[in-house]
Amino acid sequence: MGGTQESGTEGIRGGRDGRGGLGNVLSGVAVAVGFVLFLGAFVWGALVYQPYTVPTDSMMPTVNPGDRVLAQRIDGGEVRRGDVVVFTDSMWSDSPMVKRVVGIGGDTVKCCGEGGRLTVNGKELDEPYIEHTKPEAAATGTGTGTATGTGTGTGTGTGTGLGVASDTPFEVTVPEGNLFLLGDRRSASLDSRAHLQEAGQGTVARSAVHARVDALAWPSMTMLERPGTYASLPGGTSKPGPLRLQLAAVLAGAALVVLGAAYGPVVRVLGRGRRREPAGAR
Repeated sequence: MGGTQESGTEGIRGGRDGRGGLGNVLSGVAVAVGFVLFLGAFVWGALVYQPYTVPTDSMMPTVNPGDRVLAQRIDGGEVRRGDVVVFTDSMWSDSPMVKRVVGIGGDTVKCCGEGGRLTVNGKELDEPYIEHTKPEAAATGTGTGTATGTGTGTGTGTGTGLGVASDTPFEVTVPEGNLFLLGDRRSASLDSRAHLQEAGQGTVARSAVHARVDALAWPSMTMLERPGTYASLPGGTSKPGPLRLQLAAVLAGAALVVLGAAYGPVVRVLGRGRRREPAGAR
């Protein structure tokens, strides 16, 4: 009987110190689920997103030269105003290009309205994402506003220190099925304005778009916000892709793997500590 009792006691202790029992089963399940979440999120991300390295400065300050971005693979029909898209058009370049959509089929895009801002269908856009110009540069620039101050200079910049919508005046009605695209660094971007004299007045077919930038991946991880200035226009803005959910699944999976794998060793260490207590301890 004594041997049987000792054997039973050792079995109970074994279950408590991580070598068996419910805790050991749950830790194994946690590790398995964690691996599924972790690897599944990576596979999902690889199917939905494609990384690109942006070599030029035409999208500053939103995207800097050398930045690596994550672009969601989409159909051109899903594009909305304000999206930063990756497209390939042989009239522009043989390489993929990154620009911001400011007009879609049927829109009249004009620069500039009162205050030197871009207008879409007569609505002035507040564009906080474009490169801001220093006041002294703006006062001698080629924007369409008028210089402020009491001097006698003839500069045509805005003199306000705000982003200049465009140093080239234009008015374009976008053909159906096409997009009008501009870089955020308007003073240095070769975009739709550089192709105004071509067929389509610099617009690009929706079918040329194959991805929409959702986030900066390197050197920092930053989600790209949808510009609110386009929200009141028909169609509104696009919805963010599933990147946040995928990142959450990766982190949750990693946490489950670590916690599940650590359960057994932690419980064993705690069990040894209890066995080392003095015989009369309670």
